[in-house]
Amino acid sequence: MADIVKRNKALSVSPLKASCSLGASLAFLGIRDAIAMLHGAQGCTAYGKIYLIGHFREPVALQTTAMDQVSTIMGSDENVVEGLKTLCDKFQPALVGLPTTGLSETQGSDVNGAVATFRKSHPECFKTAVVPVETPDYVGSLETGFGKAVYEMINRLVPEAEQKGGISTNRQVNILVNASLTPADIDEIKDIVEAFGLLPLVLPDLSTSLDGHLNERDFNPLTTGGTCVGDFEILHKARATLVIGSSMIPAADLLNERTGVPDYRFDHLMGLEAVDQFISMLHELTGQPVPKRLERQRQQLQDAMLDSHFNLGMGRVAVAADPDLLKAFGDLLAGMGCAMVAAIAPSNGAVLKHVAAREVKIGDLQELEKFASGGGTDLLIGNSHCAASAERLGLPLLRAGFPQYDRIGAPARCWIGYRGSRQTLFDLVNLLIETEQGAVEPYRSIYAQVQDMKGEHNGPDQPHAHIGRRHH
Repeated sequence: MADIVKRNKALSVSPLKASCSLGASLAFLGIRDAIAMLHGAQGCTAYGKIYLIGHFREPVALQTTAMDQVSTIMGSDENVVEGLKTLCDKFQPALVGLPTTGLSETQGSDVNGAVATFRKSHPECFKTAVVPVETPDYVGSLETGFGKAVYEMINRLVPEAEQKGGISTNRQVNILVNASLTPADIDEIKDIVEAFGLLPLVLPDLSTSLDGHLNERDFNPLTTGGTCVGDFEILHKARATLVIGSSMIPAADLLNERTGVPDYRFDHLMGLEAVDQFISMLHELTGQPVPKRLERQRQQLQDAMLDSHFNLGMGRVAVAADPDLLKAFGDLLAGMGCAMVAAIAPSNGAVLKHVAAREVKIGDLQELEKFASGGGTDLLIGNSHCAASAERLGLPLLRAGFPQYDRIGAPARCWIGYRGSRQTLFDLVNLLIETEQGAVEPYRSIYAQVQDMKGEHNGPDQPHAHIGRRHH
């Protein structure tokens, strides 16, 4: 069990984390015909929107209540009501997500009261669902806000089931996914589930909204894919709920309480052991044999583990990531005989106690550089913010997590399942091979240095007198 070392300084130097409100906005982007409106100043939304666009390389539906000096002091409820009315009139969204920011939380804004006022003042907007969520920047991280948004969507949109605890033969399975899963990861999960004859209903589903695709329309102010708002009303019909990531446990608990649908929980789906457990669960749930192609992919992963252990075995890696992703990489590396010499998380979480490291530091990239420089590190794993640290340390960097603004294709990268785990091992090894990290230094004899010194005394046109001479 890892020791958790909490922050012991008053400021962040080279921050690692993305804000809680940004994580909530990302969750709302996985809902069809939705839009997020951050309750805060314009800069709070603009700054987050830059990172979302840079990471996904897609237009992002994001709005703001545009708090200014007057509303910050005198009250900002009117901004919320007016903003919701404007969005409903102009775009007719199916859902408006309303994350708070550090400014509105510090000001003491009551978003739930503002939403109640909006409902009373504008009953004509009853078709649009509104989901407020408290996500101040100074609490948690991207992963925290993502989980809170999913929790509030379930809280507001999932009705209490009339009958609970029954065994369903329905082919539908609910899947709660965490913030570390890319659109390609979610596609991989859906493919595996469908291979057992099941129908996945993913919440939230970024694989159809931010997977990188061209639309028939040149511009759409709302999300163009994702989970339908109406699907929340049929979650109780599922045979089971699959929960990926410990950050989704509060949402999973609430969904189980509302619907009575049994759930199966997994910290992650990276590495042979984790994927084996997932596949075994699907086999037991359906009674269907494991498809041949999945058996083939498992054999391919085993072969990749055999090929890569010569480079990864006894390796020393430093990882900076949100708790769920940190846990996933820790287990993957430990399975290959790698030591995690530095484990840095931007916020605390229960899963951090189970990370395969001696200790986990809650901090920033300054701590990453400190621990990595003193640990004989071979490689770094982290988001694009880690690039400067990797350059200063002279180490290769495997970009993972959010944001990745200096590379293209992050949403299309699959990390999970047999195929994704296999490719991750290949990428790790190739970085080590390319930079020759951990290679044995060539031996140079001390006598060769003596010969070089003797050779310097010979003239430029004279032969080296010591070459070929025997010494007694």
